[in-house]
Amino acid sequence: MRLRLPVSLRLPARPFAVRRNRGTNGENRNVTHPFWVIVQKEIADHVNSWRFLILLALMVLTCIGSLYAALSTIRSAVAEIGSNRNIAVGLEDAFVFLKLFTLSNDTLPSFVTFVSFLGPLIGIGMGFDAINSERNKGTLGRVMAQPIHRDSLLNAKFVAALIVVSVMFFGLGFLVMGMGLITIGIPPTPEEFWRMLAFLVLTVFYIAFWLNLSILFSVWLRQAATSALAGIAVWLFFSIFFGLIVGLVADALAPSQEAGTETVLQYVRGIQLLQRLSPSYLYSEATATILDPSVRALGPLTVEQTVGTIPSLLPLGQSLLLVWPQVTGLVAATLLCFAAGYAMFMRQEIRSRS
Repeated sequence: MRLRLPVSLRLPARPFAVRRNRGTNGENRNVTHPFWVIVQKEIADHVNSWRFLILLALMVLTCIGSLYAALSTIRSAVAEIGSNRNIAVGLEDAFVFLKLFTLSNDTLPSFVTFVSFLGPLIGIGMGFDAINSERNKGTLGRVMAQPIHRDSLLNAKFVAALIVVSVMFFGLGFLVMGMGLITIGIPPTPEEFWRMLAFLVLTVFYIAFWLNLSILFSVWLRQAATSALAGIAVWLFFSIFFGLIVGLVADALAPSQEAGTETVLQYVRGIQLLQRLSPSYLYSEATATILDPSVRALGPLTVEQTVGTIPSLLPLGQSLLLVWPQVTGLVAATLLCFAAGYAMFMRQEIRSRS
């Protein structure tokens, strides 16, 4: 004999699906899951806030500036590629369209440099007050008093901010492609198009790390200003001071001139491993490999390893295999920050204000 639970105690087969309930008059009506209700509400809050509009305007201005810098130097780069006789590639195989993202002039840096510098600020700005602002306003207890799972609130805030960031950067990326297509008149090849898509997806993963880090500080710290300063401090440390510390360590551990090849290789690999503890360095390595098919290795190579190699461009699949450790490191760091914030939020006591 099977026991049947009451309808009110049964769990839905798909927890995030749209459920179909019967109304008072017997008609069927769709009831959206509370998770997606919170996601829609958070997306509306982000899009309608002055903070998002300021960040978007900043990214659009930097995007236009980097595109101007790339277009001002792309003709000389095309001439250099056409005059290069050492590598047997034609103009159609030179990946000219990718140079819209990587070229710069003496005044403005490239689009990749702008994204690697300002992307963390966007992630921090989207999540530094995700939880503590709700707690300070007294709305967190009221939301939790509703029939909503506690983890749904945290997950919805992250998903909503990630959707907004994804739409923003994919829009900026396609804006650069469109303006470059109109200006230079050379359409991208399928290889270039997929490389640009891979770059945009990698950028979303990179910003997701900083977004999760800011949400972690928002759960941990009570004041929104303190969590914002904590996120900016971590960003400044990895962007500026971490490279200086690695440089000091490299100078202190530098081998002598009489050291053998094996000792020098171990030293270089150790310093490179230390540099890869920074998410900014992982992102720069990955983007340099994806947007530049001529990059064939990310570590030190001996003369024996380079003898007999044919100078050619890597296909997209090989470039993705080359940067797979960097992408895995960024995803792992994102998941660690999310897990820490999730565990901390689930253990906190929430009291509603009268």
